[in-house]
Amino acid sequence: MEFLTEKLLFIGLFIFIIHSIETLAYAVRLSGARVKMIASALSLFNIMVIVSRLANMMQQPFTGSLIDTAPSENALEFVETQFRFLIGASTVGTVFGIILLPTFIALFSRAIIHLSEEKGSVPSLMKKLFSFQYIKRGITHFNLPKFSYLRDTRVKDIPVRLFCINMVITAIYTIGVLSALYAALIAPERGNTAVMASGLINGIATILLVIFIDPKISVIADDVVNQRGSYNKLKSMSIMMVTSRLLGTFLAQLLFLWGARYIAWFTKFMV
Repeated sequence: MEFLTEKLLFIGLFIFIIHSIETLAYAVRLSGARVKMIASALSLFNIMVIVSRLANMMQQPFTGSLIDTAPSENALEFVETQFRFLIGASTVGTVFGIILLPTFIALFSRAIIHLSEEKGSVPSLMKKLFSFQYIKRGITHFNLPKFSYLRDTRVKDIPVRLFCINMVITAIYTIGVLSALYAALIAPERGNTAVMASGLINGIATILLVIFIDPKISVIADDVVNQRGSYNKLKSMSIMMVTSRLLGTFLAQLLFLWGARYIAWFTKFMV
């Protein structure tokens, strides 16, 4: 267990937070559709996104330092073990987000209503949310996922192609930085080029997410608000998305080395 250092646990905690928040993102439209306030829901969730982005920015330099502090002997095997641990942290974070989904939907729906009552004032909302009375009331809404939540979920409401696309995008996003850093170890003479490629990889994953995933869910959520669609269909879609996201983190373990070798090979054409 020599690979398991305090720094690695610190980085893993940040990745855990990032993937928990991004998993909960799939519940935002459910909450918004539930109270008929999609725009307010997305606006409020941006605060959580800021926390996720901040955690992501903080962990990247520390993740890069794992390369610099790797032992000279068996560096590839040592760093691979550490990076696979970090990919595992993304899986645990996703599972934690799934566990919190029912509770998050209930609490976030109420937070949206309170935001409306406070006329969109986030500081006033935060003051109310962190009051002892609200925290005490919020604890009573804690619920674990139940099989009854899947009662009205229909398989025909789950598009297989979208399921697979989201799984692949999640895998790419999960290993983007890690594969690029590992490629720098594989091809040290082109290390800087490989590291900088991580932004391109994550950028492509983000573009695919915006083009193929977000519009589909947004249209379904709008249909629910405008009483043209079923809330159960939106719920089925959200369950499908978090499931494919979880499988995507497992797929990331399989694609990690392949992605690193591909980046190392591709950098030949950049220098």
